[in-house]
Amino acid sequence: MLTTVQAIFWNSPEGRLRTFWRLLLQVILFFAFAIILTIFAQLLFQVNRLPLGRNSPVLFLYNTLGILLGMLLSVWLAGKFLDRRPFPDFGLYLNRNWWLDFGFGLGLGALLMTLIFLVELAAGWITITGAWQTAVPTWSFALAIFLQVIFFVAVGIQEELLSRGYWLRNLAEGLVFLGRTGAVLVAWLISSAIFGVLHAFNPNATFGSTINLVLAGLFLGLGYVLTRSLAIPIGLHITWNFFQGNVFGFPVSGGSSQTSVIAIEQGGPPLWTGGAFGPEAGLMGITAITGGSLLILLWVRMRYGQIGLDTGLTVPPIPVESREALPPEEHSREVGPPEREAVRR
Repeated sequence: MLTTVQAIFWNSPEGRLRTFWRLLLQVILFFAFAIILTIFAQLLFQVNRLPLGRNSPVLFLYNTLGILLGMLLSVWLAGKFLDRRPFPDFGLYLNRNWWLDFGFGLGLGALLMTLIFLVELAAGWITITGAWQTAVPTWSFALAIFLQVIFFVAVGIQEELLSRGYWLRNLAEGLVFLGRTGAVLVAWLISSAIFGVLHAFNPNATFGSTINLVLAGLFLGLGYVLTRSLAIPIGLHITWNFFQGNVFGFPVSGGSSQTSVIAIEQGGPPLWTGGAFGPEAGLMGITAITGGSLLILLWVRMRYGQIGLDTGLTVPPIPVESREALPPEEHSREVGPPEREAVRR
């Protein structure tokens, strides 16, 4: 029998720490890995006398992949020892269905940002000032754009794995007292709000841009709460950012794009364009998010034959010692979504 103090930390029926402590420890793990990898980089670069300047492509690539590795390791370790679930259950199933949905996400992000660019160009809100612009004069365009591709692939994976795969899933399990559907909805909203607030510290951020980023978080999470897979969110996140900044030259979440296929000068009403923060902060972004959400619903309906919140997100992994005590029909609770076997209630 657990004492009241022990029960604050330990969920006895599930045989693991409670939701808040799992989330907290995963964040601590990530920062610990980030510090370790930074120190390792300093030692490695000094020993090998590699350039450490801000314009070093080697350092840029190391930092990008190092943060991604830190996120992957922190979620894997938290999943194994805190959540007691296999790593793919965070939405990285990587089967045929996963890759098809990922391809759809990539195409959707590119399509939406292309439409934003064409509408603003037709409205006279942007002026094309050049092409093949590089961030660093000493870098070739091919090198610069390659590094940006790697960067946004890493960002898409790490932010979606954290915000949706780990936070949203754990929150949904912890809020199951609201009912399965209510737990998914509230977890979706909370994780999106955190996503928006974390971007509130970006350059050129405003209260309005933060609210819009909360909506963007809901948009990115839509594919996850419908399929229990990160395929659509990761694909969408990658190409939304890459086409926004490195193809069409828009600011990306407040940061200026110094490497882009097309260089532009932004004009037009900031209410619509988002101004210095980028399209996400304007009505153009909201319009694209709305249209994109409808396309995601259509895609899921076509691919899986139904649309509904995947309440399997609220189901914790079953402790091995408890599995035999369950009726046979409950054993399917651990089956992931590759074959669309989530229980909808």
